[in-house]
Amino acid sequence: MKIALLGYGKMGKVIERIALERGHEIVLKKGSQDGFDGLLNADVAIDFSVPDCAVSHISECLNNNIPVISGTTGWLANYSDMVNLCEKQNGSFIYGSNFSLGVNIFFELNAYLAKMMKNLSDYKVSMEEIHHTQKLDAPSGTAISLAQGIIENTEYTDWTLENPLANEIYIDAKRIENIPGTHSVFYDSKVDQIEIKHTAHSREGFALGSVIAAEWIIGKKGVFTMKDVLGI
Repeated sequence: MKIALLGYGKMGKVIERIALERGHEIVLKKGSQDGFDGLLNADVAIDFSVPDCAVSHISECLNNNIPVISGTTGWLANYSDMVNLCEKQNGSFIYGSNFSLGVNIFFELNAYLAKMMKNLSDYKVSMEEIHHTQKLDAPSGTAISLAQGIIENTEYTDWTLENPLANEIYIDAKRIENIPGTHSVFYDSKVDQIEIKHTAHSREGFALGSVIAAEWIIGKKGVFTMKDVLGI
């Protein structure tokens, strides 16, 4: 499989190594100042860039009939536009706030726990996410996905980084050097606390999941998620 890497920072380099180990070929390594030369030679593109570049990267792929996997976060105000473009072009597109296989299992566990806690009003939910200091967006896309999983299954209606109202989930977003990504969900009452937590040990889990998603999307048309890739 021929892969275009849109974004060639730390994540892009880890994706490159894992893709090569799995027998794939890299036909484009696009930095922020580079063009798209080589994109048309690709079977699929993987975008791990920055929020300001994500929409142009995804659009370029969809307009040229290149399936695209995007793990860039912080641009979701334009997500529906990319979904519409994918449908218009009969393209192939996966966005994931986190491509780690473990995190996607964690998403399902989070939603299941939220359903169990829905009617237990003595418990107040909150979250914490910790990432490296180079991460540009806060809270993380993963934290937003976790919050959304709670909102869809409880009476909560929104999340906040400030002092929460009764219907808001407080997210404590921390930036600490050399932390790949840690996410915790807490349910606190006067008598106890329930906590679920995912800790990434390196970027490799994110990179491997994105390559697996790229392998999966070949030959498929539509807008998908990692739930489709993993069959969960």
